[in-house]
Amino acid sequence: MNKVKSNWKSSIKDGEYRRKDSQFRNWITADGSAGVTGNSGFKAEAGRYHLYVSLACPWAHRTLIFRQLKGLEDYITVSVVHPDMLEYGWSFSHDDNSEALYGTTGDTLYSSEYMFERYYEKAPDYNGPITVPVLWDKKLNVIVNNESSEIIRMFNSAFNALTGNGVDYYPEYLKSDIDEVNELVYHNINNGVYKSGFASTQAAYDENVKHLFDALQQLDDKLATQRYLTGNELTEADWRLWPTLVRFDSVYHTHFKCNLKLIKEYNNIYHYMLELYQIPNIAKTVNMAHIKRHYYASHQSINTYGIVPTGHNQDWSVPHHRELIGV
Repeated sequence: MNKVKSNWKSSIKDGEYRRKDSQFRNWITADGSAGVTGNSGFKAEAGRYHLYVSLACPWAHRTLIFRQLKGLEDYITVSVVHPDMLEYGWSFSHDDNSEALYGTTGDTLYSSEYMFERYYEKAPDYNGPITVPVLWDKKLNVIVNNESSEIIRMFNSAFNALTGNGVDYYPEYLKSDIDEVNELVYHNINNGVYKSGFASTQAAYDENVKHLFDALQQLDDKLATQRYLTGNELTEADWRLWPTLVRFDSVYHTHFKCNLKLIKEYNNIYHYMLELYQIPNIAKTVNMAHIKRHYYASHQSINTYGIVPTGHNQDWSVPHHRELIGV
C-alpha cells in the first residue's frame, strides 16, 4: 500500500483552529438495530469488536475509561499506536526496550504499519482525518465508529446484557444537565486547549485562552458546592472533562501556551481530578510517558526540535478532600 500524507489536523482559518467532524458514525446496539443517529446498527457480541487507541490522545482515553468502568476488558480487544504522530500519522511502530513507549502494541489484528491502512482498507475514497479512537468490527472487517463521544455512549449501555454491568453514566433524568455541561466543556476546555495551542494569530489565541480559563473557573466554582459536574452522581460529563485535566499541567500549560494557571491552582478541580484518578482501575488508563512524548515530539510546527520538557510531575496518590462535599 502506498503511503499517504497524514491529514489528522483540522483546518485553520483566520487564525482559528477548526476540528473536523468524525465520519464513521454507525452504532452498536444490544440487538443490532439502528442506533440513535439512525445509521446502521451492529449487534453487541463478545469478542467481535476492537479498539484502536493512542494512550496520549484524550479522545481515545475516554473510550479506555469506559471500557474499564463498564467491565468490557474481556469483551473488546485493544491495539495501541506509537505516541509519535509524524508525516504519515499514527503508526504501529513498537519498541519494547524504550520505557517511553511501554504500552505500544502494534496492530494486533492485521500487523498494519500505519493507522491509515485501517481507514482505506474498505473505504478507499475516504477523505477525512485519520484519527483515533477507532471502533472496529472484527467480523465484517470495517470501521464501526470513530467518534469518541458516541463510542462511550455505546459502551455505557449496549453490552449490559452481556456483562451484567448496569451502571448508567448517562441516565435519562440527568441527560439535559449532562448535555449542557458537555457543551461548555467540549467547546471551551476539551477543544479549547487545541484552539489556544494551534491558533495562528494573536487575536485567536487571546480569545480562546480566555474562554478556556473562564470555563475552568466556572467549573471550579461549581465543584465548590457539589461533588461532580451535574450534582452528587458521577456521570459521563465528568469522564469527558477528566482526560483534559490529566494532561493540562504536564502538556497544555506549556506546549499549548495555556499558562494563566495550573490545575493545581484550582483547589476544587484539582482534588476532583485526584478523586477520579483514584477510582479503581482508572489509573491503568493513564500513561504520562506517552502523553508527554506524543505532544512534544509530534507537533513540530510549535515545538520544532521535539524536546520533551521535564517538570510538572503529578503525585496522584495525594489524598483528596472530595468526600467532604456531597454524599
